[in-house]
Formats: sequence, C-alpha cells, structure tokens
Amino acid sequence: MSKQFDVVVIGGGPGGYIAAIRAAQLGFQVACIDEWKNAAGGPAPGGTCTNVGCIPSKALLQSSEHFDHANHHFAEHGISAKDVKMDVAKMIARKDNVVKQNNDGILYLLKKNKVTFFHGRGSFAGQAEGGYTINVAGKTEEAITAKQVIIATGSNARALPGTPFDEVNVLSNDGALRVGTVPKKLALIGSGVIGLEMGSVWRRLGSEVTILEGLPTFLGAVDEQIAKEAKKAFDKQGLKIELGVKVGEIVNGKKGVTVNYTNAKGEAVVLDADKLIISIGRVPNTIGLNTEAVGLQLDERGAIVVDADCKTNLPGVWAVGDVVRGPMLAHKAEEEGVAVAERIAGQHGHVNFNTIPWVIYTSPEIAWVGRTEQQLKADGVAYKAGSFPFLANGRARALGDTTGMVKMLADATTDEILGVHIVGPMASELIAEAVVAMEFRASAEDIARICHAHPSLSESTKEAALAVDKRTLNF
Repeated sequence: MSKQFDVVVIGGGPGGYIAAIRAAQLGFQVACIDEWKNAAGGPAPGGTCTNVGCIPSKALLQSSEHFDHANHHFAEHGISAKDVKMDVAKMIARKDNVVKQNNDGILYLLKKNKVTFFHGRGSFAGQAEGGYTINVAGKTEEAITAKQVIIATGSNARALPGTPFDEVNVLSNDGALRVGTVPKKLALIGSGVIGLEMGSVWRRLGSEVTILEGLPTFLGAVDEQIAKEAKKAFDKQGLKIELGVKVGEIVNGKKGVTVNYTNAKGEAVVLDADKLIISIGRVPNTIGLNTEAVGLQLDERGAIVVDADCKTNLPGVWAVGDVVRGPMLAHKAEEEGVAVAERIAGQHGHVNFNTIPWVIYTSPEIAWVGRTEQQLKADGVAYKAGSFPFLANGRARALGDTTGMVKMLADATTDEILGVHIVGPMASELIAEAVVAMEFRASAEDIARICHAHPSLSESTKEAALAVDKRTLNF
C-alpha cells in the first residue's frame, strides 16, 4: 500500500520547499519530491536558484568583485596589492561549498518541519480515491498518494534553435558557473540578468566580453533613465554590449565558437570566442511530469495554466513559480508557495504582483519595484518624479562608489508611490524599503518625513522622496 499524505509537493526549489514547510506548519502531513543531485549523487534541494542560479552566481560575483577591488580600487584606500592573482579552481570550489551549505540547510529545514523528503523525479500516475497517485523514480521506484498536489518544477534554460548546449563551449547558466579557466574571449547572447551578471564575473577576471542583444533598447523592462545610467557604467568598465543585432550561423568548433551576426547598422560581423553563454530566457519545466495521465492543462508556452490563486484545471492540484505565468523570480515562487499552502488550509493567502522587487546583481546593482516612467506615460497616469544621485550621498562617497541614483515615482494627485528605481551600491538591499512602502500604500511624503540614519545609503531614498516635492536637502 502506498504512503498517503495530505499534501505532496513536486519540486524542491524556492517555491516547492517553502510550500512544503508552510503546509507542514499548518498541520498537514507533507511530502516533498526533488531530483537534483550533488556531485556524489546525493540530494541537492533548492532547485535552479540554489544549484545553478541565484546562489552560485552571487558567490562568483562576490569573488570577482573582491578581485576587481584588489586590482583597481585598493590603491585609493592606501592599500598596496601587487601581483594579485585569481585561483579560478578555488573560486569555483568556494562557490560549490556555498551551494552545498544551502542544500544541506534546506534538508535540515524539511526535517525540522517533519516534511518527508523523497529524492527522485515525481510524476503523475493517475487519480486515486480522494486525490492523486504520484510516482517517485529515484534509486528505487515507489508510489505515494496525496489529497493535494503542489507542482513547483521550475524552468530550464532556453536554447537557441540549432545551437544546443554542450556545456563545454556553448553554455547555459549551468555551464557558465563551472568554467574552469578565464576565457580570453567570451561572447554572450542576451543582455538580461544572467547575461549581465555572468558577463560581469568574467570581465572582472580578465575576459574580453561581448554581449549581443537582439532588442534595440538596453534592459527594456527597466526604467529608461536607470537603464541608461547602468549602460554608461558598463561601457566604462569595458563590457561591450551590442544592441539591435541579428544572430546568424553559430559554429561550435574544437577551439571555440564563431558567432556570425548582423549589427544594428546592417553590417555583417564575425565574432570568435573561446566560450559562448546563451541567456535568452527560460522555459517552464514539465518534462517527465506525465501531465497527460491526469489531463493537466498546459498553455502554448508549456506552462501550467493556473488562475489568480494558482489553481490548475484539476481539483486539488496547484502550481507555483517558474512553471506558471508571471515573473520567473525565486522570491515570487516562495510567496506563491506560502499562499497556496495557506489556501489549502482555508486561509486567504495573497501575492501582490505589483510589489515584487527585481534585482540585477551587477556593479552597479540595479533594483526596482512598481511601474517605470515609460509605463506610467503609456498608461496615461499623471505622476511626479524625484531622483537623488549617490554622488551627493556621504556614505557612498566614503565607500568610494558614487555611481547611480535613487528615483521615485508618485501619483500626481494622491502622492502614492507608484515605483522606485535604483542603480548603484547596495540597490538590492535598499529596494526593500520601497517594497514595504508600496505594500502599505505610502506616499512619497511619508518616506520624506521618516528619519533615516546618517550617514547611510538609505538617505538617498529619503532624498528622492523629497525630490518628488522638489525639496531635496543635500542636492
């Protein structure tokens, strides 16, 4: 007889393991199935985010930033550092250790919350009395049943048609995190989050980096003023970003990759590189889920169709995170996971898509929440804008990093904050205040009248709020 659970979660990434923990906290008998393996073949929960995404990329960004500072910025602080070298193998080993710590931490949290963990691939076998039968294919095969199923199977890197990932020369985000030596020439297709972050890592370590972007605008989803400021900083660093290109034939050879493309002027260009990273987006992962066994509905992109509450077309089956509509962000998946667990318990879980923050962990960092100036204009919303440069912030000067600004957009009539956009030091941390403010429907004046510590980078947020009313104090 198969083991019976109240809730089975398929996928142990940010959406899955968080959903499992919250469901267990609410008194349900919960199982979580995840197939990620570490180098030894053991369980490695945490999904793309922990294993080949958010966590390892931040580890490499931190290592490469230290190296960059030692080579280019220590001297201005009076620190002499000669013959600074990067041990790439050690950097990768540190990254792997950071990943393992997170894997182990998730396994501990599941155990602590009495969630039964199954290491293997979960798939639908069919409907069972009062629920569903789920097959787990791991070292052994077994079947479990559940009244409620939460699907959190994440996403996979989108390949360029005709150019499969070999993770040697043509790399996805996975291969990009395992490069063993600094490539002399690195090409990237796609100037999104992954492209910019990985391009930044290897540029700092000495690669000649070229990023090819098909769109004519840089970071089209970002506020235009912020994107221009970021582009200016990246150009100055030596990150070569070509916009409006049309990629043609790609030849993957023994010595590297050749990318043929047409630039924005219509000129044919041949780019030779040691490695090519393709980061043109991600696709929902339903491979091996056996959705047809139960009639689970997918859309034309292969995503699981859900309503506003993450309910699928099947009673008792839910889906969260990258495998459904909405932004492919780890924290969005977590919030949906919590909300679904609470809905199963009869509570009113809620996710506000308007206050989900976005972050790009380059240097300068880019972070935003809410609507951009171009969106407000397109929607015909009357707004006020205020900005404050880090150049006028005392803490930023002391850090030696004055690139960028904080920009705040507020309703012209009510003064409610509609969007906050930051490019500069610690933007990933500063954006949290803006998220809280918008969640509580604060006005720009509310932030302007709140006392911020001095000297701190957060004073720039206060000053941007003051700027909405054209009354900055330090600029």
